[in-house]
Amino acid sequence: MSRKMLKSTFIVGAMTTVSRVFGLIRDVVIARLFGAGVGLDVFIVAFRIPNFLRRLFAEGGFSQAFIPVLAEYKEQRDGNSVKALVDQTSATLGLVLFVVMLLGVFAAPLIITVFAPGFEDTKHVIATDMLRVTFPYILFISLTAFATSILNTYKQFAIPAFTPVLLNLSLIGCAIWLAPKMDVPIKALAWGVLFAGVAQLLFQFPFLMRLNLFPRPGLKRDKEGINRILKLMLPTLFAVSIVQINLLVDTIFASNLVDGSISWLYFSDRMIEFPLGVFGIALATVLLPNLSGEHAKNETEKFSSMMDWALRWVFVIAVPAAIGLAVLAIPILATLFQYGEFTTYSAIMTGKSLLAYSLGLPAFILIKVFVTGFFSRQNTLTPVKIGAFAMIANIGFNFLLVGPFAHVGLALATSMSAILQAILLYCLLRKEGVYRPKPGWFKFSLQIIVSVSSMACLIHYFVAGAEEWFAWNMIQRIGQLTLGILVGASCYISVLWVTGVRWQKMTMQY
Repeated sequence: MSRKMLKSTFIVGAMTTVSRVFGLIRDVVIARLFGAGVGLDVFIVAFRIPNFLRRLFAEGGFSQAFIPVLAEYKEQRDGNSVKALVDQTSATLGLVLFVVMLLGVFAAPLIITVFAPGFEDTKHVIATDMLRVTFPYILFISLTAFATSILNTYKQFAIPAFTPVLLNLSLIGCAIWLAPKMDVPIKALAWGVLFAGVAQLLFQFPFLMRLNLFPRPGLKRDKEGINRILKLMLPTLFAVSIVQINLLVDTIFASNLVDGSISWLYFSDRMIEFPLGVFGIALATVLLPNLSGEHAKNETEKFSSMMDWALRWVFVIAVPAAIGLAVLAIPILATLFQYGEFTTYSAIMTGKSLLAYSLGLPAFILIKVFVTGFFSRQNTLTPVKIGAFAMIANIGFNFLLVGPFAHVGLALATSMSAILQAILLYCLLRKEGVYRPKPGWFKFSLQIIVSVSSMACLIHYFVAGAEEWFAWNMIQRIGQLTLGILVGASCYISVLWVTGVRWQKMTMQY
């Protein structure tokens, strides 16, 4: 079973990697054409608000509530019952989203005032105009996530993981070809978001038809099922979105800092999103339907073993990724972004916040796994309580750190609150007896520490200073960065092997 799950995780990770690579290309294009300044600050706010709601109504809250119920129907009921649940859910979700979309479009000026209080005059007007274009994205992308949840429940992970590529392609196309034709070029990115929402939804249709689960919306098909989903979803909306809420809180604080602060946080967060999406979200995506299935069959031992297996892989992947991002922050940012309108100063400022965010990367991924352990058992209340505490802690950390450290303090506060949230989730999983660690964790932790320390020292020895990176051309940067990554990865894998970690054993952990 673990081999099959690992294969599914790598499939999702591979497709997500394609998406993230295009996402990096998108960010490189945007950085080169628009730089890190007022215009990009405005777009990030106009996109982050519907993107936050996407986390609530789409792959965050909704999916975490819908998949366990759908998995139970799939295991215990017939095809007609499953289809009725899908039809009822599509109608209810679509109606709610349509109302939210209308409210967002009409209330755009007020929303900008709330989430970017530092925006005044021209910045506020442009942000409002862009939000009215981007807000309908919530309708299309949430229905896309609904389709994705169905496909994931039926173990079809590749297509949903590939779908975000369409967003990146749309933004790249609009940045290159539409922006030069507009009076305010940055507004082209808002239209790119809207086009992408429509394209991603249409892309799912053939695959739903192949499963005979293409929804025909109906409000009276399965009231019992939709009531269960809504009951689970209400607390879930908040629980899975703590990181996004923290990012919005950071945006509120950053809107009152110097121009470019929001952009610096955005680009550093994008670097964190790469390993988080390629592995963390991929792992959680595969875990949820599998854990839900084990819970439906009352296989408590297999449930705990599956959690243990997932957590070991988190430490194998996330810890070196975090250290690598911290050590290679300036080389990565200089190689990817420091061209055109993206200045050396912006690269340095972004590097500082990337270092702060990298401290929280393992916690960000652990939260994905721990929360899945609760949601797969249809327990949504506990993560909500912990999430609320973590959010309050993040706001407190922001007030403490933004003064002395500006935008870096905001990134550090997000990492600190994520670490706190992960620790609390772990303690409660242990307390409830849901997760019981298998033997060997102390030795395994030492193996990781020794391997990561060796990797960090070797990379630090080989990598040149910041001034040299800024002086090199693109080819030199790419060559040196590739060498540094290869040296570090080879060292890490070799030391793991020398200390006794065997990949075959990792794949057969439970």
